[in-house]
Amino acid sequence: MELERYRALLCAIETGSLSAAAEKLGYTPSGVSRMMASLEDEMGFPLLLRGREGVLPTGECRQMLPAIRELLFSGETCQQLASKIRGLDIGTVTIGAAYSAYYGWLSRVTSAFHERYPGIRIQLRSGSSTELLRLMDRHEADLCFISQREGGHVWTPLQRDPLMAWVPGTHPLAAGASVPVSAFSSEPYIDIYPGQDSDNARLFRQLGLHPNTVFSTMDSYAAYAMVEAGLGISMNNHLTPVLPGSVAVLPLDPPQSVTIGLAVPEVTGPATDTFLSFLQPYLAELQPAT
Repeated sequence: MELERYRALLCAIETGSLSAAAEKLGYTPSGVSRMMASLEDEMGFPLLLRGREGVLPTGECRQMLPAIRELLFSGETCQQLASKIRGLDIGTVTIGAAYSAYYGWLSRVTSAFHERYPGIRIQLRSGSSTELLRLMDRHEADLCFISQREGGHVWTPLQRDPLMAWVPGTHPLAAGASVPVSAFSSEPYIDIYPGQDSDNARLFRQLGLHPNTVFSTMDSYAAYAMVEAGLGISMNNHLTPVLPGSVAVLPLDPPQSVTIGLAVPEVTGPATDTFLSFLQPYLAELQPAT
């Protein structure tokens, strides 16, 4: 029950509602409300700001969140270890994947893993590389397939993936063998994941280039459709699947690429360790990084 109060607190913050947290965790709203009141009495200060639109963490609560996440991670690790000692493999492994091209491969690996370890659940999270790494640092993801990022994690490079220009088929640039990187500072640019620490944003910072951003979207396929409509040019990873259409997908000049790999925390739980051991032979199926 002690850890359940902290789990309910995080769930209430994530969903923005005590009622939604209760439904998700299988409690009554009044039960979750009593848990929060008990925690606040114990802490000696309010943890949630309650309003008509839901709940938000207080400033004091935000200061406590890293310690609370560590506490829940340690509790889950203890439960998994105790079960493993009894001969049972249980737990949940949350996998982050920044690239949709990995979904099919991961689904095949997960299916084979589930046959051998039915007591361990697998969850898949999507997002940008930086966002997924942040989730892993907060114990909300257990391992991530992302492009290389700085941080205190164990990194295994898997693939070197070129960045490609997306150009309308009728654009003069489409007739060339490649697209100069400088074109992104003059041509109308369609930004994907604006304001985020994306592979594109990192490349532009590295080159000191300021793209001529005219449109933006949070979806690669929307960007592809906008390029096809002639609204501008865009950039994406070579791994990103493209739809049939009148869009030229061309390499950059000079060539640019990112390293995609597996990021794992320095400290992992038993369920994650079991999955990582199972995963190793499958990693050889991916093109080695160069």
